[in-house]
Amino acid sequence: MKNIIFLILITSLLASCSAKKKSLYTWNKYEDTGYKYVKNNNESSTSDLIEEYKKIINNQKGTRGLVPPGIYADYGFVLIQASRVEEGKLMLQKEIELYPESKIFINKIYSMLE
Repeated sequence: MKNIIFLILITSLLASCSAKKKSLYTWNKYEDTGYKYVKNNNESSTSDLIEEYKKIINNQKGTRGLVPPGIYADYGFVLIQASRVEEGKLMLQKEIELYPESKIFINKIYSMLE
């Protein structure tokens, strides 16, 4: 009887350890791509980062089903730095719509543009 209880406990423990928890957001390869962008800061790394932002925005599989906080803001800022100002402003506005508390930060970016 003790062996059966022990076996059930071990099986339960292993099953709970192997269950993969789903995160709130999908980040894809953002960390690596962002690092390369900061390190190299060239046309190629900028292009790669922009593509990574698109993937994060279009393929969000996290439990919240929303784009992570700051992604639209970062994306907008990178677009502005790449002389794609109007597209960048649209992304900044999306950040405010999704996360209204970001408005103070976004307004600082807008003031830098003036």
